[in-house]
Amino acid sequence: MPLTIYHNPRCSKSRQTLDLLVAKGRTPTVVEYLKRPPSVAELTRIVAMLGVSPRDILRKAEANDAGIAPDSMTDKELIEAMVRNPIVIERPIVVNNGKAALGRPPENVLKII
Repeated sequence: MPLTIYHNPRCSKSRQTLDLLVAKGRTPTVVEYLKRPPSVAELTRIVAMLGVSPRDILRKAEANDAGIAPDSMTDKELIEAMVRNPIVIERPIVVNNGKAALGRPPENVLKII
């Protein structure tokens, strides 16, 4: 997958990460994931590339508001819930050539570009 940012333009960290990529001379594909959520397969691949559990990219307060109880769910069930409620996915996530990084802080993404 070419350089892609799963982006929420209302999020300051997401905007800072996108600005950092552009400042480094990179032009990522921007996916506004609230408008076009990843598929279950896509999010499963992203989680694997990150090398984390789905719980590690779950926004806890938003998940609680959405009625998502991660402690009682399998990873597959949690990913399915995240796809149905993309606001609960931590952002931004940058993917580049089979690697992924969470842009918190934005400089985290520099290791994969």
